[in-house]
Amino acid sequence: MDKPHFDIEYARNVIEIEARGVESLLGLIGSEDFSHALELTYSCRGAVIVTGIGKAGIVGRKISATMASVGTPSHFLHPVEAVHGDLGRVRPGDVVLALSFGGETDEMIRLMNLVKQQGIKMIAVTGNDDSRLAKHCDVTLCIGKLAEACPLGVAPTVSTTAMLALGDALALTVMKAREFTAEDYARYHPGGSLGAKLITVGQSMDFKRDDELPVVPMTETLKEMLKETKGLKRRGAVMAVDGDGKLAGILTDADFRRAVSQHAEAALEMKVAQAMTPDCKYVTEETLAAEAMAIFHKYRIDDLPVVDGDKKPVGMIDVQDIVSIKVVG
Repeated sequence: MDKPHFDIEYARNVIEIEARGVESLLGLIGSEDFSHALELTYSCRGAVIVTGIGKAGIVGRKISATMASVGTPSHFLHPVEAVHGDLGRVRPGDVVLALSFGGETDEMIRLMNLVKQQGIKMIAVTGNDDSRLAKHCDVTLCIGKLAEACPLGVAPTVSTTAMLALGDALALTVMKAREFTAEDYARYHPGGSLGAKLITVGQSMDFKRDDELPVVPMTETLKEMLKETKGLKRRGAVMAVDGDGKLAGILTDADFRRAVSQHAEAALEMKVAQAMTPDCKYVTEETLAAEAMAIFHKYRIDDLPVVDGDKKPVGMIDVQDIVSIKVVG
């Protein structure tokens, strides 16, 4: 069997052609139509329903998934399934984003007619602003008559890449306008390594707001501290507070053993302030768990107090909490 010849120069050409296709969208981004599409997406009170058929439909599924993950409720609607019952997914307050390069696909036009009857706002992404699809929609984002990179000039390549890039620009610009945070993103991505890196200390610590915390006044004796914290969870360390209830230090199991080894039974009469580690490291509930893991590694500690804006303890996190959610420091 003859070894096939792979035209590497042609492969480079495909990338260059697709890159030029995406770059050609820059003029569209600054247009009134794109601004209108942003406003419709941002102000949508239902969901953005993305629809398309064939390769455009595959791209539509990705755009819908991106929107859903960055704060814009969205789902994909297949135009054929829509006319067999799935049209019930479209509700008042939704916005439809319809993808069709030619803009003349019969299934898409049929769906647009039905959606228009419900008074739903529609955005078209097409290469033909004179198409029937464009005429049906409230806003048309025309990507232009792009030449495909396929050797035969027929397989959707440049057009679908451009659609995907335009969908990303729409979704992420709205995301930025919503001031969508890393913590928001983590709520939608709790699984996997990406979600783990974005989980906050507040989401991962083993304490609830109504839990009794291992907190003691720094003026108490170690004997009193032992009585107060008996039965509390996470007794590997206690948080010492000053007269205003603010974090003053941490007393770990190692600190306690050190005091006993140096002072024997007399250690029980020592004040917490004498045995604790003052000016200890601490985090807030908004701190990313990955940042907390970095602190554990850097300072070789196992416990971190969690404080609020007034530096008052609201929880405790230890290295096992982070390890259990597979955060890599």
